[in-house]
Amino acid sequence: MSRWAVVLAGGVGSRFWPLSTPERPKQLLPLVTEKPLLHDTVDRLGAIVDPAHTLILTNASLTKPIRKLLGTIPRENIIAEPHPAGTAAALVWAALAIRDRDGRDATMICVHADWAIGDEARFRETLLRAEALAVKTHSLVTVGIVPTRADPGFGYIQPESESGDPSRVKRFVEKPDRVRADEMRNNGYLWNSGIFVWRVGDFLEEVDRHTPELAAALRHGSEADASQFFGSVVMPVSVDVGVLERSDKVMVVPGDFGWDDIGTWAALSRVRSRDEFGNVTSGDAHLLDSADNVVHAESGQVVLYGVNDLVVVTHNGLTLVTTTERASDLKRLVESLSAANLGES
Repeated sequence: MSRWAVVLAGGVGSRFWPLSTPERPKQLLPLVTEKPLLHDTVDRLGAIVDPAHTLILTNASLTKPIRKLLGTIPRENIIAEPHPAGTAAALVWAALAIRDRDGRDATMICVHADWAIGDEARFRETLLRAEALAVKTHSLVTVGIVPTRADPGFGYIQPESESGDPSRVKRFVEKPDRVRADEMRNNGYLWNSGIFVWRVGDFLEEVDRHTPELAAALRHGSEADASQFFGSVVMPVSVDVGVLERSDKVMVVPGDFGWDDIGTWAALSRVRSRDEFGNVTSGDAHLLDSADNVVHAESGQVVLYGVNDLVVVTHNGLTLVTTTERASDLKRLVESLSAANLGES
């Protein structure tokens, strides 16, 4: 059996403005450790997947900086999507590339580039357990995270069995409100992590059977170039909606390894070291009588006195101040600003 990893590393990550820009998006920023998120992602997979069997799918504008960052990954394995077409199309393109190089029986471990993982050994053990299940059952396997809180920011998975063992998926649930999220957590639902493991042939068969949005692209197959393939996608669709929610061959493996989606500045308080008052700081910061704040100071000194639950970011002469609650809505703020406000030339 041949094992491959596919890392989805596109997007901008506007919720990390002003640090995140189209030229240096979230996945290229050192938000959890001293290394960029993408570097951490590839590094933690290295113990079970050869770099030569690791594909990075990203925006066309990011191939050069990613090649510089990931010197162990072959240049041809850093694949540029000409335009966004949804995760289903991206993973099909990767599956076709792997099939051509290594056959239909090769396995794909699919992850995103913007996660924090607390226990990397258990993370890898869970991936290998999911792979063994995918090979044995010819299923599309997803890893569902055992929830640590009632979080309305995540989708949820209801397994057929609440035993804690791998089981078939009963249904997927889109992001609920907080009350419903609390109910689902208490009833054995899992977070939909976006971690997928399957055999290439099994995945492509299910796409062919259930995803008409990609029918024209599949007809092109690997003979097409990227612009032809992605250009023939009828409608962008996520792999969750376009494949997994329509297939009856989906199984879930519970995972409990300190997974977190680094989606907003506020998320850093869950994955980085905090002081005794719950503050997370980077750079020159002085806080007094203040609690549960996130400070990222790239220039100058930030001083907070008697305030709680703030996000303060300084970058290139620009200062952002918001609350940890509103930090998830920065896309709306960015869209309201002019190029001059954004610090663009």
